[in-house]
Amino acid sequence: MTIKTRVLRILGLAMVVMLMLGGLMACQDEAGPAEEAGKNIDEAMEDVGDEVEEMGESIQDAAEDN
Repeated sequence: MTIKTRVLRILGLAMVVMLMLGGLMACQDEAGPAEEAGKNIDEAMEDVGDEVEEMGESIQDAAEDN
């Protein structure tokens, strides 16, 4: 077995181990700070969307009354 083959085999094995460890880290039960921040942003955007929709309906109702 040549040196190049051994190096490639070791690198391949290291990549497999890293992918497995990355998969295990992705299965955490607790949300991290970035995930919590993302959830908060999503909720805030939903709230803003609801408010804009209500405002649009109010404007439409006002325009229909005139």
